[in-house]
Amino acid sequence: MTVTTITEEMGKVLTTLTVTNRADQVLAENGFISAQQVRFVTLTNVLVDTGATTLCLPADVITRLGLKLLKQVNVTTAMGIGNARIFQDAKISLCGREGTFECLELPGGRDGLLGVIPLEALGLEPDLRNQSLKVLPDEGTDTYLTIL
Repeated sequence: MTVTTITEEMGKVLTTLTVTNRADQVLAENGFISAQQVRFVTLTNVLVDTGATTLCLPADVITRLGLKLLKQVNVTTAMGIGNARIFQDAKISLCGREGTFECLELPGGRDGLLGVIPLEALGLEPDLRNQSLKVLPDEGTDTYLTIL
């Protein structure tokens, strides 16, 4: 199954994904809050970035979701070494797959980035020629899930 995303630049893959506060979801599942109180956002123009390690979200999106700070870390960027904050419990949904990940806070006003860790965990592969995400099989002998 291939999910096509449209962009104007060759080799650039943009996608749409939904990010949910997983901690809110657990509270709703246990009856502490209503399902309508679970915070989520749908992001468009999320760059599939194989140069990024993890999910990266703008600060305003993290605030809207109410994600909890996990830690501060040093990161390597095109501008050199800097500090960044890592938040927890960001559940992403795209291409029929879901997973919960840590996310790195991006400077304000930028679109999100989808890095290699969530891509691999969800069995998604960028197809640069067709500017799409390829959904890898999760059943049968060709499954992307391996234990070695």
